[in-house]
Amino acid sequence: MESLSPISSKFSNPNSLSSLLPPFSNFNHGRKSRKCKAWTLSLPCFSSYKSVATPCKAKSNDRDLIKFENDWRKSVGRGLVGVAAAAAAMFAVYCDSPSPALAESLTVAFPVSRAREVNTVQRTLVEAWGLIRETFIDPTFNHQDWDQKLQQTMVEMFPLRTADAAYNKISGMLSTLGDPFTRIISPKEYQNFRIGSDGNLQGVGIFINAEPRTGHLIVLSCIEGSPAARAGIHEGDELIEINGERLNGSDSEAAVQKLRGRVGTTVTVKLHSGTDWGSDSGFREVQLSRDFIKLSPVSSAIIPHKTPDGHISKLGYVKLSAFSQTAADEMENCIHEMEAQGVCSYILDLRNNPGGLVKAGLDVAQIWLDGDETLVNTIDRDGNMLPINMFNGHAITHDPLVVLVNEGSASASEILAGALHDNGRAILVGHKTFGKGKIQRVTELHDGSALFVTVAKYLSPALHEIDQVGITPDVMCTTEMLSSQKESLLKEKSSAASSLEADSCIMVAEHELDVQESKGAAS
Repeated sequence: MESLSPISSKFSNPNSLSSLLPPFSNFNHGRKSRKCKAWTLSLPCFSSYKSVATPCKAKSNDRDLIKFENDWRKSVGRGLVGVAAAAAAMFAVYCDSPSPALAESLTVAFPVSRAREVNTVQRTLVEAWGLIRETFIDPTFNHQDWDQKLQQTMVEMFPLRTADAAYNKISGMLSTLGDPFTRIISPKEYQNFRIGSDGNLQGVGIFINAEPRTGHLIVLSCIEGSPAARAGIHEGDELIEINGERLNGSDSEAAVQKLRGRVGTTVTVKLHSGTDWGSDSGFREVQLSRDFIKLSPVSSAIIPHKTPDGHISKLGYVKLSAFSQTAADEMENCIHEMEAQGVCSYILDLRNNPGGLVKAGLDVAQIWLDGDETLVNTIDRDGNMLPINMFNGHAITHDPLVVLVNEGSASASEILAGALHDNGRAILVGHKTFGKGKIQRVTELHDGSALFVTVAKYLSPALHEIDQVGITPDVMCTTEMLSSQKESLLKEKSSAASSLEADSCIMVAEHELDVQESKGAAS
């Protein structure tokens, strides 16, 4: 994978994402903290120790999230030799310092599995444990001894005979952190994750997320025209089973893996709609035929808008469905085209956008903002707040803007909405957002699996809490907000061919744009 800059050259230093977190945080193991530069795994092999550590570059890619470029040494090297024949192993973590006498080390003994595939996962366990130890947002690891947790998990993994069972032990260890977003996925799942981020996949066209408080898998949205949308699956439905397998305790990536597959194959899902769990009426099974899913994140339209003085103007409607690698470029091209066509005001629709790459969200914000504005504030594991600022930004347009949000607007959507709102650039219309205010780093491990680690939380530019709280819009999306004149117009549009113009939230947004115009409040 090619090297990727953390954000873009538009961001100022030192408050760019590249300085959000160092490659490793500082040790706090009962001694003076020092920056750790390398990990070394020492293994007894035929009565001698084999020290294995190779310099490499961590392969990172995020969906929810930030792309980090870090040069560091992996916690476990690629040249492990002779471990299957050893009865036990010891590893030592060293913290480099100018003086060898000052170097810290932590040595842990563990039994090495004679099952080759389990032994490979043991290496992955050590690698994942080290990343958590150095970067996880909670330095207390949910008030437990993280070093002891590694020893315990190694002992539990020793008698296992399959890689799947061993991976489950890693997942179990991670679950004790109390953070549903910190997780490991298999090599195959990671490949599918990367395909989704790149915007090309085969599946059913559904976005799901784990509800943080319950762990239930909830449908955030369906891609228009996808098999899931055609089957009548809706936002808020809960996934209960996939192909007869209960999803209790499953994470969203594992469920997504089950839903994806070759075009023409089928998958059966059981869903629950509504809040009545006492009867069978809310449950249903749907068989879906997988298809090619186009993930172009931007769609747009120009809506004729009648102003209060009777003038007809052009209103640009832009829907952003996900924050993929191409989102900012496609958005920029779209706005340039609309400006050339004489659009005078905009509606940016982030409803049911579950998030994606945080970098993409921040790049989209720069399309609308000027100057050196703060886009988001991050808080690291030590409680340090780091603002991420633009650097000499130049907005493409200064026309009035309304942003639509709802319960399905999560993560990067909330970052973008907060950046535009708190900097006075946009009014928010709709319903309270999802409330995912954590940032994950995604690192590819030596065996092709990937570890998602929550490394920071974020606050809006005005320091508003987002995680498990969400963002409350300025104006709730109800038709009662409309004047009697607008209500009659809504009835007219509801009978017209354009379902877009009949959308009540868009009607409310149009009304707010009129209010801005009348107050001369266009930014």
